[in-house]
Amino acid sequence: MSDVPSARRPAGELEAEVLAALWSARHPLTPQDVQAALGGDLARTTIATILARLHDKGTVERTRTGRAYAYIPTVQDPAGLAARRMHTELSREPDRSTVLARFVSDLSVEDERLLRELLGDGDGDGEPTEAGHMTGTAGPAGPDQYGGGAPGAAAS
Repeated sequence: MSDVPSARRPAGELEAEVLAALWSARHPLTPQDVQAALGGDLARTTIATILARLHDKGTVERTRTGRAYAYIPTVQDPAGLAARRMHTELSREPDRSTVLARFVSDLSVEDERLLRELLGDGDGDGEPTEAGHMTGTAGPAGPDQYGGGAPGAAAS
């Protein structure tokens, strides 16, 4: 093995930096705008590629602005992004019940308590509704508290 440190960034780091620039701007940015927001260290073509990949994943929306695209995130923060990823993984498996059961079985005691609280089942006695959801609310801000919405939905 070489003693030379790798110049490669950890997976997802560039996407996270680009999303952070978009979140802080609060308005659509072109690749050139993102490049400036990140300090100009990355090539515009690299940023354009990252934005195109985020668009393919449904993480950003784009609109034509002159000859370029301007991008805006479809999720409002890292928590919304994590929730979107969890939904994506869940939708890939036809046996959702087993996936959710395995996910819940690996939660810490504190995370399980928080999940029960968010589901309105703080005492563990909640009854499933006809749709299979636990009784109660989805949380203080409702089911879309992270701004994730449906894939392709406009961010507010």
